[in-house]
Amino acid sequence: MNKVLGYAAFAVTIVAAPTAMAAERTVTLAVENMYCAACPSIVKGSLEAVSGVAKVAVSYRDKTATVVYDDAKADVSQLTSATTKAGYPSAPKGGS
Repeated sequence: MNKVLGYAAFAVTIVAAPTAMAAERTVTLAVENMYCAACPSIVKGSLEAVSGVAKVAVSYRDKTATVVYDDAKADVSQLTSATTKAGYPSAPKGGS
């Protein structure tokens, strides 16, 4: 019985390890080509379609998109690729 509990605890640790290492990240992207009031909606939708994205806020005035995402499921290159494919090239604000 103790062996079974030991194996179960080990299995749970292995399964939970990637989740424990995942972190919620926030990045602000500078977004190009936003020239009308509908643009932020398109940018937001393209980012929300990326697996792991939890929250998106797009500013037409500042030409930015702030994205909260799970870094175990998404990364900045996936986010910038999503906006670029939608017609709005982006890069992390500040050039990094």
